[in-house]
Amino acid sequence: MTPVGVTMRKAFSNIVALGALSAIALFAPISRADDKPAPPPFHVFPADINLESATDTQSVVVQTTRPDGITQDITSEVKFELADPKLAGIDGNVFKPLADGQTQVKVTWHDQSVTVPVVVKDATVTRPISFRLDVMPIFLRSGCNVGGCHGAARGRDGFRLSLFGFEPAADYNSLTRQITSRRIDLALPEESLVLTKATGKVPHTGGERFKPGTPRYNTLLAWLKAGAPDDDVAKVAKPVSAEILPPQMVLEEGMTQQMTVRAHYSDGTDRDVTSLALFLSNNDNSAKPSEEGKVTAGNRGEAFVMARFATFTIGSQVIVVPKGQQYKFPDVPENNYIDTLVDAKLKKLRILPSELCSDEVFLRRAHIDICGNLPTVEEHDRFLADKDSAKREKLVDELLSRKEFVDIWVMKWAELLQIRSDGQQVSYKNALLYYNWLEDKIAHNVPFDQIVQELLGANGGTFKNPATNYYQITTDTLKVSENTAQVFMGMRIQCAQCHNHPFDRWTQDDYYGFAAFFSQIGRKQAEDPRETIVFNRGNGEVNHPVGGRVMQPKFLGGEIPDVKGKDRRVVLAKWLASSDNPYFAKNLSNIVWAHFFGKGIIDPVDDVRVSNPAVNPELLDTLAQKFTEYHYDFKRLVRDICTSRTYQLASETNESNEADEHNFSHSLIRRMRAEVVMDCMSEATGTKDKFRGLPLGSRAVQIADGATTDYFLTTFGRATRETVCSCEVKMDPNLSQALAMINGNTVSAKVGNSPVINEMFQEKKTPEQMVVDLYVRTLGRNPTNAEMASLSAQIAQAGPANRPKVMVDIFWALLNSQEFMFNH
Repeated sequence: MTPVGVTMRKAFSNIVALGALSAIALFAPISRADDKPAPPPFHVFPADINLESATDTQSVVVQTTRPDGITQDITSEVKFELADPKLAGIDGNVFKPLADGQTQVKVTWHDQSVTVPVVVKDATVTRPISFRLDVMPIFLRSGCNVGGCHGAARGRDGFRLSLFGFEPAADYNSLTRQITSRRIDLALPEESLVLTKATGKVPHTGGERFKPGTPRYNTLLAWLKAGAPDDDVAKVAKPVSAEILPPQMVLEEGMTQQMTVRAHYSDGTDRDVTSLALFLSNNDNSAKPSEEGKVTAGNRGEAFVMARFATFTIGSQVIVVPKGQQYKFPDVPENNYIDTLVDAKLKKLRILPSELCSDEVFLRRAHIDICGNLPTVEEHDRFLADKDSAKREKLVDELLSRKEFVDIWVMKWAELLQIRSDGQQVSYKNALLYYNWLEDKIAHNVPFDQIVQELLGANGGTFKNPATNYYQITTDTLKVSENTAQVFMGMRIQCAQCHNHPFDRWTQDDYYGFAAFFSQIGRKQAEDPRETIVFNRGNGEVNHPVGGRVMQPKFLGGEIPDVKGKDRRVVLAKWLASSDNPYFAKNLSNIVWAHFFGKGIIDPVDDVRVSNPAVNPELLDTLAQKFTEYHYDFKRLVRDICTSRTYQLASETNESNEADEHNFSHSLIRRMRAEVVMDCMSEATGTKDKFRGLPLGSRAVQIADGATTDYFLTTFGRATRETVCSCEVKMDPNLSQALAMINGNTVSAKVGNSPVINEMFQEKKTPEQMVVDLYVRTLGRNPTNAEMASLSAQIAQAGPANRPKVMVDIFWALLNSQEFMFNH
């Protein structure tokens, strides 16, 4: 088996998935007492302490970063000294209020120290207990309102709570108005079912959730003793954000790190909610948090530790490395910022990058990725003979200037925009005009922010202004808003239609506020019955399903803009495709990155959420920054990617990175997508294909209508363009594909009709020259000595009379090889 074949076999074995972590910054201004070698710098979390009532507290954690990059929880080793001890008390690492005023705490470790400001307000004022602020978080922390318990659609054992506490008014009614005097007993609060079941005093399907005398128990009991009051919704503060600290860590196996969680409220206050947050991990095998938020490092890998509080899910990224591992990163060149940021992550993971790929591999890889075709024999020979050290950069520039580059990206965006006819709303003419409009924009390198703004703000006939087909392919207001968020910001907000998103920040208010931008789209028939005119009708609203209130248009994660007298879609388009929207440039950068590496920095690319973090946030941020600086010229971004050393790494792995599929330490072996497979076979065999609406010899990547396909393309997973989901393109190999290659008409017909073999005989090439030619035009490389020896023996054994048939068999075998089907 060839080296590539060995690597392919490894690539398809079961691999332990790694999560994500960005580079850890070194923090903290420090003061030195003398000139002795300083211990590592350290940082205090949070950076300020605010105590705003008699019962308010704030826990503090202190973290250092060792010279080897390992972070360490040193909270128990530091000394806390308050400048004015009359204002606050310290119990371990927890600060409590004593008197109003401002002071600071000096945190000392060895001979270094940092100071943290402390503000105390209303130290003698006991805040009334609040159902929303104090009681509701208990149900989330205790697991009572999750989907598998009382948060299910029908509740559990006759008791229903809203999922994750998203509807406190309904939950208050369930607790206090249903089964009166059983769930709550104001005469005998301790006998209330809400307490006796949770403590296991009476049978409870969910078992014991907490013990008597614990903070959660005492809070519920205090609320019951106060008469189980509801809040004055107009006056009670609402949580507006939350943070989990420290935000990042690199731990050795067996180490621990305590977390602290702080919520910020609409009245400007903040609160330590560590005891009320629900801690989760997307990889307990590597980093498992306790109920109290202490993370224990397990086996080597990565994890994202999350804290859920109110409507917020926030996370901290964790890398776990073997204890005492000897590691030295090689001294490798960095071609650009991409290599710097990828290498920074690999250093923290203790992963060594693979070597650079060969010129042959790079030539084939770049051709397939950038243009969707194979290098010709002439291009192969010329590139290998070129001794210029910058020849790879020159190749990238040459490929970017070709029309085939445009074809690839028109196809990809045609999938995202669902360009297809359906025989009803969208005719073939509509689809073709829409496709041609997109092709014209990309061919002329129109900046993508302009393309998106023109698309979303489009008005007019679907023939005269093809961009309006965006609103004809999908006419449902809610579906249009969902597609817009998913395509241009990478966000799947569908969950928030029925309830607040369980794994992200989006609420029902966010969902329907965003949908309100599309509520005034008008449609009417043009003179040609096949054409529809899309226009802004100036009226129409979106109502919230709970209460029916009219929703004001609101940017996702942004403000409520002034839309009075304006086309709401135009207002949205100007914000969405601009630097004011932090998600646009990141999403498009991630889509481009995923095309060239087989995986996004966030993967899938259209599933951006807190619980699916970027594997390298700094890299994604920098790509987005560059993309914005380039005025959304994605051709320049592609050049940065393809000229980076990271893109040029070999697919062969070493001991440290053989299990890595997420951090770009080596090239991933990727099956070519359906259209590219067909085009490469046609190119290698010199045959031509015919597709609907296109002249003979057109490429499969140029098919305008998503409804146009054939058996081969369908078998190999061509997108149907029925949804905007990135999952429409199927890249996984399967048995049907193998049978289509071995027994199908497509490969046999192309080899049988190929003029290549006859031309080689006419040119009187030797058998060895023929074999080399076939290898180069299919696999992009010369045959190995062993391969040449084996094939030469078979050719000699067959004899001159059977030589054409043997060459056809070799050609067919090469097209059926794994190495041909995959980009490596």
